[in-house]
Amino acid sequence: MKGNLIRSLRGEEGEVLTEYKDHLGYSTIGVGRLIDKRKGGGITKEESAYLLNNDIDKIVEQLDKRISWWETLDEARRGVLVNMAFQMGVDGLLGFKNTLNMIQSGRYSDAAKGMLNSLWAKQTPARAKRMSEQMRTGVWQFKSGM
Repeated sequence: MKGNLIRSLRGEEGEVLTEYKDHLGYSTIGVGRLIDKRKGGGITKEESAYLLNNDIDKIVEQLDKRISWWETLDEARRGVLVNMAFQMGVDGLLGFKNTLNMIQSGRYSDAAKGMLNSLWAKQTPARAKRMSEQMRTGVWQFKSGM
């Protein structure tokens, strides 16, 4: 039954993989999934976790392909690169050429300074400070309350 129901609902509702307005003007995504908070829409914590895990996997896959040496780093420093790519995209991270060269050569303190001397650090100073400290020390840094 579920297979036929899915086929029927996809046919009736359509499937849009970006946010769109339904016939009443409410934000919707996927197969008629109401996400408009004005009508109580949204996603669950479990759905958010699923999306986040998928997003992390995609970034890791891209980093595997585009920064061959990154897997030689310890987990916390790899985490910095994933965090930065999550925020700016992998192409944005790759714009940090000098910083990446310093990381590759193990010059973590210099790389941390380079991270703080960037437009990214000016735009998101608290995050940049945490990530630069994590790069410098190899110790995970978390936002307070997380």
